[in-house]
Amino acid sequence: MQPPGALAADDAALFTDLYELTMAQGYFRQGMSSEASFSLFVRPSRVRRSYLVSAGLDDVLRYLHDFRFTPSAIDYLRSTGTFATDFLDFLAALRFTGRVRAIPEGRLYFHHEPVLEVTAPIIEAQIIETLVINQVNLQSLIATKAARCTWAACGRTLVDFSLRRAHGTDAGMKAARSSHIAGFASTSNVLAGRAYGLPIAGTMAHSYVTSFEREIDAFRAYAESFPDDTVLLIDTYDTIAAAHKAVTVGREMEAQGHRLRAVRLDSGDLLQLSREVRRILDDAGLHYVRILASGGLDEFSVDSLVREGAAIDAFGVGTRMAVSGDAPWLDAAYKLVRYAGRPVRKLSEGKESLPGEKQVFRLRGADGRLRGDVLALADEAPPTPDAEPLLHTVMERGEPTSETPPLSVLRERFREEFEALDERYKRLRRPARYPVRLGRGLQRLRQELSSQPESER
Repeated sequence: MQPPGALAADDAALFTDLYELTMAQGYFRQGMSSEASFSLFVRPSRVRRSYLVSAGLDDVLRYLHDFRFTPSAIDYLRSTGTFATDFLDFLAALRFTGRVRAIPEGRLYFHHEPVLEVTAPIIEAQIIETLVINQVNLQSLIATKAARCTWAACGRTLVDFSLRRAHGTDAGMKAARSSHIAGFASTSNVLAGRAYGLPIAGTMAHSYVTSFEREIDAFRAYAESFPDDTVLLIDTYDTIAAAHKAVTVGREMEAQGHRLRAVRLDSGDLLQLSREVRRILDDAGLHYVRILASGGLDEFSVDSLVREGAAIDAFGVGTRMAVSGDAPWLDAAYKLVRYAGRPVRKLSEGKESLPGEKQVFRLRGADGRLRGDVLALADEAPPTPDAEPLLHTVMERGEPTSETPPLSVLRERFREEFEALDERYKRLRRPARYPVRLGRGLQRLRQELSSQPESER
């Protein structure tokens, strides 16, 4: 099954900026077909993220494997009057034949570290730039936001409620997958549940409650339909009054051999209301009924509620997670680092790039905690015998080297590495900067190219 929201085969190769194709024709005209390497990395931005979560690689590999310009795509390009016939004939036969090295999904990475490197004939490597950035940028952005929510929740359950306000269908699908990798337990997105094998979760809307003349009748009807999975939304009218009605329904369910699963708060003072509702439930002997909170939440509000002792067992996090509300973009860049055996770099002020194909080595202390990374050239020796190389070959000659692991594996990978990251780097405000230093070989190459005379550049 093609992933929902994925590009149709006839359109996929056209998902690119025009200048990728005009550059490609320029390379073609000059007979430039040597091997090129590009690095995808993230520059620091105004809103600090001390760490990032790798996500989106699976979609990139699917795209590259199936990359081709179909006859209808070629016909469209011809209709623009921009491209020469011999170049269009070249595109019609073009396939991706290169190599991809990447940091696996679910791993942490940091600013300036390449999360992905592509090596292929330059036209192939250039044309794919737009989609590669698009997929990794969005999914890493959301996975990182979700990781921050996971940390703030301190072990409480998180549910993805973001679909209706995500920026389009594709973004809604990617938010469900990326947030699950980063610790969310389930999603309200039914299609994502089928496509990715995610647990799905949901309750009811206020419209369901208001469609009944009496609130308690809405509760009873829902409990009758879902006797083993009843979650009641109790803030439509008077939250405290509704909590007492939930107790009534909960006792009726007990008499029939069932249990009320949870009540949901979606507005008001969630801290105070959760405490009052918890007291009402406990006084009635319904200690097992959980309290779910939702309504404009993000890592900052979740953190505040948890720290202040809210009686909340689970959080539904939506809009602000799907759009990464406090930091809705990453400054992701895909830069040429080697062409025809020659290392290259960009020297633009504020947008400098590092030359050569890279490797990222991760260093850990004796206790297994992350203590720093070394960004080195791909052929540099590890800085220490136990340094872990993070970039792995995931595609060779246009074919994936292995199948994408199940989401459960990616989720566990994230959990283990995130636990090994010191809390000072996880802080929501003013996090410490994780130490990343350059390897000696990369330092030397950088200096050599920086001191190169202008006439030789």
